[in-house]
Amino acid sequence: MREPIFWKDRAVEYPKRYEETDLGNGFVQLDKAPGTVKEPGTPQNATNLGNMDFGTFEAAQMAAAAAQMYRQTQDGINGLEAEKLTVTLKSTLAYPFNDSKKAVQLSRSRNTADYTVETEVVSYTGGGVGDLEISDKLLNGFKLAYTGGATSVTINCYVRGGI
Repeated sequence: MREPIFWKDRAVEYPKRYEETDLGNGFVQLDKAPGTVKEPGTPQNATNLGNMDFGTFEAAQMAAAAAQMYRQTQDGINGLEAEKLTVTLKSTLAYPFNDSKKAVQLSRSRNTADYTVETEVVSYTGGGVGDLEISDKLLNGFKLAYTGGATSVTINCYVRGGI
């Protein structure tokens, strides 16, 4: 990294003093008459302005890296937030048989099938629920079933990760 240039203004003894020269026909030429120069100021040359351009380029690179880190952090946070789905499964067969398996579609597609599904039974009728089985996980959904003799089961599913 280059050293910063601390720019200085030109400072003169009389900053607003002008010398007037009569050009004739009512024309007057004004020339600066600043008196003595107290501070020459920082020269505006290729070296100094190039250093400023390099600093601007570095700042843009750092902003791009910060934006990428922000996006990765936001993706991580989004992966922690659960998507809640409520599913009602039904079985028309008598226990011990069961045809409750149903495809559940996610509202937003995942980047990987490595996500978790947590389940919570909300209500059931016509018998016991048994175990809940999650299978065939895909980027946009999975299959859900129960193993018991209930005729209907309502389940809340909380999907996390896979982003």
